[in-house]
Amino acid sequence: MTDVSVEDIAEETDSPAETPATRPFPLNLSASLAAAPVVTEVPSAAAAVVKGRIRVADEVVEKVAALATLEVAGVVGLGEDPSGVLEAIGERVSTATATATAAGKRGRGVSAHVQDRTVAIDVSIVAEYGHVVMDVANEVKNNVARTVSRMLGMRVVEVNVGVEDVRLPGEPVPGRPAQDA
Repeated sequence: MTDVSVEDIAEETDSPAETPATRPFPLNLSASLAAAPVVTEVPSAAAAVVKGRIRVADEVVEKVAALATLEVAGVVGLGEDPSGVLEAIGERVSTATATATAAGKRGRGVSAHVQDRTVAIDVSIVAEYGHVVMDVANEVKNNVARTVSRMLGMRVVEVNVGVEDVRLPGEPVPGRPAQDA
């Protein structure tokens, strides 16, 4: 999970006239209550500060990234092993990530590595035959970065896309029942 601290927010008054230094009405309220202006007390800056933490689970980032991936034209589905993306480019996969993937805690085809307010995402896709694979992969990279950044307010430092397979349009997906046309 990710811990994100909320910035301190302080409300200030628009003008010093809103915080009266003297009483705007005499102490004898009964005679001048109808003519006295209504004054509302503005909360002090200390009372307006909201403190706390916001935690965004890695699984949430993975789900948003998976949905953003599937929005791209030319993507038939997600691959099986996002860790293969890292192995293919020669980076080392941490033991914790491999263990979590083996335990089924990671999203299928997507792996997110969150630290503070930044995130690195690995995506494994199956492309549709007939589309330019490099264009599809670039569009996946851009759409995932844009969507995760916009929806979760995190800075996406990298999106690694691995193309695991290519399928013909209408080709049945292994492990899913064939649909009757």
